[in-house]
Amino acid sequence: MIKMINKQKTALVLIDMQKESQFGIDQLDQAVNNADRLIEAFREAGIPIIYTRHLNRADGTNLSIGEPKKENGEPVYYSTAQENHKVIDKIAPASAEPVVDKHRWSAFYETDLHEQLQEQGIEHIFIGGFVTDGCLMTSTFDAYFRNYQINLVEDISGSTNEGSHMASILMMANWIYNLKVFSADKAIQWVQDKPVQVWECPRPDSLPFTPENMREQFQKLL
Repeated sequence: MIKMINKQKTALVLIDMQKESQFGIDQLDQAVNNADRLIEAFREAGIPIIYTRHLNRADGTNLSIGEPKKENGEPVYYSTAQENHKVIDKIAPASAEPVVDKHRWSAFYETDLHEQLQEQGIEHIFIGGFVTDGCLMTSTFDAYFRNYQINLVEDISGSTNEGSHMASILMMANWIYNLKVFSADKAIQWVQDKPVQVWECPRPDSLPFTPENMREQFQKLL
């Protein structure tokens, strides 16, 4: 059984669940449907929800080194000139729910996300989103480095392929020592005060994996 997570000090952080992701995320519809159910449960429980969006300025300024551009200089991905930078309609934020815009992968880099969480007294974060091996993973490590207890919701997350998704989840599980891994169903059970058992990191490097045993190790989390 999971140890105490104080609901009054908990927030749900959704990383970059934007329309851009409709063009290549493996199992996208499943992740969005799971997120939709999770969001509803957290809203009903009065738990704060914060969204993030990755934005690349349409004029091409302040891009990461090597960011792909079109011939006119506009970024290929997450351009502010396109609708694709907006959150997917089905899981769009309610009017009172904040959206943190960022220009680098981690949601904590040069944003006020940490300050918003601190102002609300947040100690526990449920987190998930896109892409698992990029913005989600860097944001999750940065949250851990800021002393939040991390609850990773695996099935509202996704990458461009199964291998990248599994590998990044396993890396986070191996090295984030206070991590708990939830499914959306189990997170909803927790919100509803139902008994739930989830995977917790027992020690560093507790899930060493190889290409041959990756699925076997990954299943231990689920």
